[in-house]
Amino acid sequence: MHRLLRNAAGFVCTFALVHGVASAGTPYKIVTASERGTYIQIGRDLAKYVAPAADIDLEVLPSAGSSENVQRLRYEPGVKFALVQSDVYQAYINQGASGHAEAARIIRPLRVILPLYNEEIYFIARADAPYSYVHEIRDAKINVGLLRSGTAMSATTLYRLMFDRPLPDANISFLSNEEALARLVTDKSIDVVVVVAGQPAKLLTDMKPEARALIKLLKLDPKHPASQAALKTYFPTSVRASLHPNLLTEDVAGLAVKAFLVTYDYNQSATQARLARFARSLCENFGTLQAEGHPKWKEVELAMPELGRGWAYFPPIAREFERCVAARALPAKAKSCTTEQKILGLCE
Repeated sequence: MHRLLRNAAGFVCTFALVHGVASAGTPYKIVTASERGTYIQIGRDLAKYVAPAADIDLEVLPSAGSSENVQRLRYEPGVKFALVQSDVYQAYINQGASGHAEAARIIRPLRVILPLYNEEIYFIARADAPYSYVHEIRDAKINVGLLRSGTAMSATTLYRLMFDRPLPDANISFLSNEEALARLVTDKSIDVVVVVAGQPAKLLTDMKPEARALIKLLKLDPKHPASQAALKTYFPTSVRASLHPNLLTEDVAGLAVKAFLVTYDYNQSATQARLARFARSLCENFGTLQAEGHPKWKEVELAMPELGRGWAYFPPIAREFERCVAARALPAKAKSCTTEQKILGLCE
């Protein structure tokens, strides 16, 4: 009986070797955002085009957003990657620097893998709303997204920057985008819905042309003092009509926040090596990500710009990126083949 089992096991191993059956990779997780957001699509691209070459089986998990992602990366077993907005990351650093011990404990060991792209911040109002610009919503009832989401952080931070006061509790709600939009156009208990998503935003591209009669995007007036206050922390952008044809007839000036791919400061050599392979695969498959992944990959650069105070890159990944990027920058050497080398198949 034992001989039969050993023979069967040997047959399975031989079959796998001959037919190229790959063993499962090490199970890792990445936390993203809502099912209809950009983050989850970026996570799926990493799982499809990058993780396999690093021998990683990457599970892509939805979440409430950036604030929850920071917590889960810090404490949830198996979560090795997170997508985080720059203002959320900075808010943890600021809280820690101001004396909040738990915030400092959470953010201190987190490390940046790569700055990604700017995420657009959409301010959605009813089509018949009495305002057309973001700086006009001071007294509006605003839905800022779910608690512990990056959207909630961006919306409340922007409001405080623009109007020099916190958003009043009586005017704030923490509903999902879908529920908030429904209330916006039905019972009108909400005046503005704030959405953060890299364009093209699936929430908007899924809308029918009839949506134009119900909602509109508020514009940013970069010359207004309130807008200028916001632009000290956030970035100017343009929401493109070509990417949201069912809602927009022309581009709309707006604001954006930077997205980052983040990990933990792991000290186990095996984990460091696997994350370095992940970085190498990301570099080697970067062209595929830009060609076949979410359109936002076209805005990503394989570069490690200087980070703000309190931020740091993960050294094993940084070293791998530096090697890979340097190799990609080297000009290809022209081969000089002799006839004999061609016959031997040594070059073409």
